[in-house]
Amino acid sequence: LMHIRTLSRLIVVFFLISCNEKYDYPFQNPNLPVEQRVEDLLSRMTLEEKVVQMTNVTPAIERLGIPPYDWWNEALHGVARAGKATVFPQSIGLAATFDTDDVHETFSMISDEARAKYYRYQQEHEYDRYKGLTFWTPNINIFRDPRWGRGMETYGEDPFLTARMGVAVVKGLQEGDGPDYFKTHACAKHYAVHSGPEWNRHEFDVSVSQRDMWETYLPAFEVLVKEGNVQEVMCGYNRLNGEPCCANAHLLIDILRNTWDYQGLVVSDCGAIDDFWVRDPRTPRHETHPDKVTASVDALSKGTDLDCGSNYGSLLTAVREGLLSEEQVDISLRRLLKGRFELGMFDPLEQVSYNKIPYSVVESPEHVQKAIDMARKSIVLMKNKNNTLPLSKEIKKIAVVGPNAADSTMLWANYNGYPTHTVTILEGIRNKVPGAEIVYEQGCGHVYDFVINDLVDHVLSPLGQGFEAEFFNNPDFEGTPVYAGNVKEIHYTTGGNTQFAPNVNLTNFSARFKGVFEAPLQGAIEFELSGNDGFRLFIDGEKVAEMWESEYTNERRYTLQAEKGKKYDLVIEYMQRTGSADLNFLVGVKEPVDFKGTANKVKDADVIIYVGGISSRLEGEELPMFAEGFKKGDRTSIEIPKVQREMVKALKATGKPVVYVLCTGSAIGLEWEEQNLDAILNAWYGGQEAGTAVADVLFGDYNPAGRLPVTFYRSDAQLPDYEDYTMKGRTYRYMTEKPLYPFGYGLSYTTFNYGDAQLSKTTIRPDEPVTLKVNVQNTGSLAGDEVVQVYVKELHRPEAPVKSLKGFKRIHIPAGETATTEIILAANAFESYNESTQTMVVKPGKYQILYGGSSDDNALKALDIIIE
Repeated sequence: LMHIRTLSRLIVVFFLISCNEKYDYPFQNPNLPVEQRVEDLLSRMTLEEKVVQMTNVTPAIERLGIPPYDWWNEALHGVARAGKATVFPQSIGLAATFDTDDVHETFSMISDEARAKYYRYQQEHEYDRYKGLTFWTPNINIFRDPRWGRGMETYGEDPFLTARMGVAVVKGLQEGDGPDYFKTHACAKHYAVHSGPEWNRHEFDVSVSQRDMWETYLPAFEVLVKEGNVQEVMCGYNRLNGEPCCANAHLLIDILRNTWDYQGLVVSDCGAIDDFWVRDPRTPRHETHPDKVTASVDALSKGTDLDCGSNYGSLLTAVREGLLSEEQVDISLRRLLKGRFELGMFDPLEQVSYNKIPYSVVESPEHVQKAIDMARKSIVLMKNKNNTLPLSKEIKKIAVVGPNAADSTMLWANYNGYPTHTVTILEGIRNKVPGAEIVYEQGCGHVYDFVINDLVDHVLSPLGQGFEAEFFNNPDFEGTPVYAGNVKEIHYTTGGNTQFAPNVNLTNFSARFKGVFEAPLQGAIEFELSGNDGFRLFIDGEKVAEMWESEYTNERRYTLQAEKGKKYDLVIEYMQRTGSADLNFLVGVKEPVDFKGTANKVKDADVIIYVGGISSRLEGEELPMFAEGFKKGDRTSIEIPKVQREMVKALKATGKPVVYVLCTGSAIGLEWEEQNLDAILNAWYGGQEAGTAVADVLFGDYNPAGRLPVTFYRSDAQLPDYEDYTMKGRTYRYMTEKPLYPFGYGLSYTTFNYGDAQLSKTTIRPDEPVTLKVNVQNTGSLAGDEVVQVYVKELHRPEAPVKSLKGFKRIHIPAGETATTEIILAANAFESYNESTQTMVVKPGKYQILYGGSSDDNALKALDIIIE
């Protein structure tokens, strides 16, 4: 027996030697199990090498053949911040499709583009940020309040819709045809109970009940962990009940690891661990820890594996001083290394089947067509008085007015890629009806009572339209630029720790922009710069504007008395030392808003299309505070800015029909518009083909069927205190007042009628699913999509939500025909929080199942069901 055992061991050793004979180390051998490869690599790393692999920017370990890698990559609605990519509608728009199959297909395309781009970067030995495979998306926080600037990154206010959309995103990113590897990583963020405010997120302490946590804020995370198999979770900036989320034992250990059995890795939000210990009177932080070392030890010990930042370098000191064991470091590093192995990062490029995806998929015709399809599907028709829409293609004269009509970058939203071409809404209308006379007037800006007619497209550099840019990783413009290239516009912020350009520091850097401005007119032209810590503008070598050494965002303006056709050399210099960084540049002709004058210019049109709303330059992540009604990217009011409402009133006074095309990432207060305008179309931030999609809907080539993933409140008066995370009074699930437009609402150019549904059973056990079957008839003259929605209402619990979405399906029904739809409600559709056990359980009792085309009670039919 001993001889047999010895022989068996020799055979195993011989096999391993044979397998490894062409590799320097066993961890390089793709044929070995991942766990074995991880342990081999881990055993060969020094402590110094280990700790530097635990921040997002990981250096190469040349002696082991380990390449550098940056874990920070973005793909919110297309591969972001890495050059050319297809830009699909923003997440809130994707949620409005109520179509998980299409969202899954969209993100399969996004991961195709990601793999193709990654393969090219690897061949060219480019390891910069945003060129990897670990994507920090989706944002599955609950959009609890429309004033939150980042709500547009989410899938709305409902936990069930958010979870279903989130799973579709995760599977589209992670799963593919290569069974041996993950296609990419997805990341569920921001864990947990994180949805504003932006202005104080680095110090904000969320206080919330366990009931609201488990019934509203946590369900989507649980589903993505258990069903989606998401490989990364990002902890948020805020504190939760006193503890920072990235060192919160209840969140990271009790729930995530122990209750949900999560095996993946946890990454910190960028700079979140800085907030534990940094003392800065200009930007208050949590200040829960005395220094970097104790902050890092606490975060790692509680389960944060990767620091997006530079704090974890101090783990070396922590181990040497006995504050942490090397074995504790190894626990997190194992998860990080396993992730890279499972993505194929340590294997020969030809070994990974995903590397066969050709670069031609990037912004391919198929992907661009999908961007059109998703933009169409996202559009919500909110009002259509007297069938104003669709418009006739025989129309003679159309006026297009508004700040968003000709704005391409607005359509990209945030966390975006850069498409080859963007179809603005104005361009889409022109393309759709080439025989009509199109009159365009910007009319007004988003918030101000003046308009600067933008002339930045008259700035040229040797590299093309825009500025030749150079960035230096020091504040003094010294040495070789770490990045150089052409930029068409100058709008930068490090909000969310976003670099100005690849390889550029977040602090202690400088930049120089050079271009030639050819004046298209005679007279006064305005130059405007805003930012911090310093900027200056030179025209023909003369310094004409400067703000230097100020941490606070300031503006400087200069008026040039230009000669038409003359060329002026422009140089903009920028310097950043500490804190946040912002820089914005504008050149144009400043004119006061003339409401009556604009109306007079368009009053003879057959129809006026006003394209307004807001922009991701106003709502978003921790933006500079520069507009009335907005605060660090959040809104202080949901009302449409006054200047736009006054403009629309002037247009309506012409007596011509006014169609409002709304671009937004959140709910807007539109009570006056609802009462007075002829049609309202919500186009969100629709991506690179939004103009095509909007025109298709306006002129009847596509029948709209998008549904609202958020409640549109009537006014600020219907909103609770923004900083109160209690769900009482919030969203359709807990709101008792009548909103302007309810969750799940959306009109069509046709009509639908619901038959009486049937349940597979009317009495079920607590662990038993139930199926609802219903016939839906298209009673109109046009084919169209209907979104069948199923809600559950608990009749036995006073504190229960008014109703909660538990199933939905988007179906296409030809005119005059009837479709039969089946929706399965899983047993957990009836779950609620049990105070005594502190768990989610299905309680026996009487429930109602509500079904129809909106969350509005008037649009729903009811069936009773009993759980024994």
